[in-house]
Amino acid sequence: MNRVVVTSVAAITPIGNDVETSWENLLAGKSGISKITRFDASEHATKIAGEVKDFDPTIYIPKKEARRMEIFTQYAVGCTKMLFEKAGWTIPEEESHRAGTVIGVGLGGLQAIEDTHQKMLDKGPGRISPFFIPILIANMAAGQVSIEAGAQGPNICTTTACASGTHAIGAAYTDIVMGRADVMICGGAESTITKLGIAGFNAMRALSTRNDEPELASRPFDMDRSGFIMGEGAGLLLLESLEHAKARGANILAEVVGSGASGDAHHMTAPPEDGTGMALAMQAAIREAKVDPSEIDHINAHGTSTKLNDMCETRAIKKVFGDHAYNINICANKSQVGHLLGAAGGVEAVFAVKTIAEGVIPGTINRETPDPDCDLDVCADGPREKQVKYALSNSFGFGGTNGCLLFKRFDG
Repeated sequence: MNRVVVTSVAAITPIGNDVETSWENLLAGKSGISKITRFDASEHATKIAGEVKDFDPTIYIPKKEARRMEIFTQYAVGCTKMLFEKAGWTIPEEESHRAGTVIGVGLGGLQAIEDTHQKMLDKGPGRISPFFIPILIANMAAGQVSIEAGAQGPNICTTTACASGTHAIGAAYTDIVMGRADVMICGGAESTITKLGIAGFNAMRALSTRNDEPELASRPFDMDRSGFIMGEGAGLLLLESLEHAKARGANILAEVVGSGASGDAHHMTAPPEDGTGMALAMQAAIREAKVDPSEIDHINAHGTSTKLNDMCETRAIKKVFGDHAYNINICANKSQVGHLLGAAGGVEAVFAVKTIAEGVIPGTINRETPDPDCDLDVCADGPREKQVKYALSNSFGFGGTNGCLLFKRFDG
């Protein structure tokens, strides 16, 4: 069994178009939530979102090629460029068959579907672009990343709703553990801030409508939380076997020591109120790492800012950790970047790795009125300087799908 380490991270988020800017703004408590600019949202109940600002795909992708990619794929390819630039390394041709890609995407090219449907109504089916299907399919992010990186190993897309990015990293980690690959590019990408995307989640009453105060709208674990805020972006990790990373003299940021997955077997969109399924995923990751739950000192929570999720996640954490739950420093990045759906697990895994590497736990903003049902330490007073040894990253999605990753400070 191979040990697996993280040797580079990259992110494009509503608070920064690279990982350094995103991390700096995360620690500064800045919110990336603002009025929607992608379309006229005046008729929508929710008029705010976590948009990526001033992203120029041609920095990373030739203009002609960029036009043949949906935004989620552009984010994934942009992150891949940054991932290898930060690693100071490219995949040698002779190793290409031992390097793979797993990218989680929840919905795929929703904007392409909307635009093309309207074009068909206006001009007829004969005017549909031959690139329509290749552009919109969710696995095109992994496909284009594979092309960009020259990775000829596993080329896979995980589509498990809001757990997509986390399951992608878990699958990539498993491939290296089992010896199927030496190097994996993994994480999540998503961009569904569209008329249909917002309308669909509004129809479910899942989104906050606190439109007059965008920066205060996403408030995980707060008594006055009223729904999540949609975000977009991408977060990728470069994983390598420890042997491969050492052989090339890589800078090791953290080690992946556990991956857990579970199903609620309960409801299409609602978790069971006791948090059983969530707890099973956390327990699986901890069990795989062969550590005691009392050793976990940080959790990057799913923390969506919905009434049911935050309560259930709190109960799940208590179920797993007992009294130790109150000693764990928890953060909810969605308070600042919104919910990136399929990309959420990727971006939050990047932040969990940064937490270990930098010795700082981000805060959770907007928790002004503590909810008695969510009484754990969510770092509501801001970032904490702390040398984190073990960090869990949680993701839970519609369909009752749950994922959890366990990262460890690398100590040789």
